[in-house]
Amino acid sequence: MNILIDNANYALVMALFDAFPYDGVTTNPTILSREPEAPMALLKRLREDIPSQAQLHVQVVSTQCDAIVSEARHILDALGENTFVKIPVSDAGLRAMRALKGAPITATAIFTPMQAFLAAKLGARYVAPYVTRITNEGGDGMRVAMEIHDMLRAHSMPCDVLAASFSNVQQAKDLCVHGIGAVTLTPPILDEMTSCNQTGIAIDTFARNFAKAFGAGRTMCDD
Repeated sequence: MNILIDNANYALVMALFDAFPYDGVTTNPTILSREPEAPMALLKRLREDIPSQAQLHVQVVSTQCDAIVSEARHILDALGENTFVKIPVSDAGLRAMRALKGAPITATAIFTPMQAFLAAKLGARYVAPYVTRITNEGGDGMRVAMEIHDMLRAHSMPCDVLAASFSNVQQAKDLCVHGIGAVTLTPPILDEMTSCNQTGIAIDTFARNFAKAFGAGRTMCDD
């Protein structure tokens, strides 16, 4: 399962990549609106400085088919390899996906399995259900994400779920167990995933016991 960073703060994203080789970065207009830098300038910096093999997912702002197509092509031309254009699954968005078939597309703002299935039939590489938002609307976001995954596999479609909108690490873990292709997580959830109080307690105990037996400050480097 690919794990992506759902954030566009340059310093934070780069710090996260320094800590772990994440598989990419996802952005959307709301995420970009929180940053002081001009959107495309920021995206170009991220594309240049994150690992070349890491994915960068960038969402269109336009809402009409022709404008979506033009914006998508501009994003791909400007940002280059391993960039994916996020297109919401509106009627106009689906028409744009058809016009862009063959381009690296992430169908987004997905709330139902059939929205995802239609986008996959139109050639989307990823489909992004909003797990917590679906649940907040009275549905079952986890079940929707799993059903989409099962549908894609049942029909041997070259498309993966990129699940988004998480409340906790447990949701991501359950989707990982189910075989979901990718998740995008906010920095607080990534921090929660990589930290555990019991691990810290164990490390402190090991260090304390070793120092007591062999002397403070000594390590395995000391013969």
